[in-house]
Amino acid sequence: MDWDDITPKKPKTTAAVGDNLETLSVAELEARIAAFEEEIQRVKSELERKRRHEASANALFKK
Repeated sequence: MDWDDITPKKPKTTAAVGDNLETLSVAELEARIAAFEEEIQRVKSELERKRRHEASANALFKK
């Protein structure tokens, strides 16, 4: 079995910061905005989860 067969593959991104936007259609630009908004929400959710975890740890080890 090859190593590439067992390692998880990262999903291909549809949009990346800094991409050339001049060649994209209106529909493609709208899709990029939707993808970025979805990613922003995902990051905010993870940030909030980590902040709650950090607050719990601080409360537990508070001096």
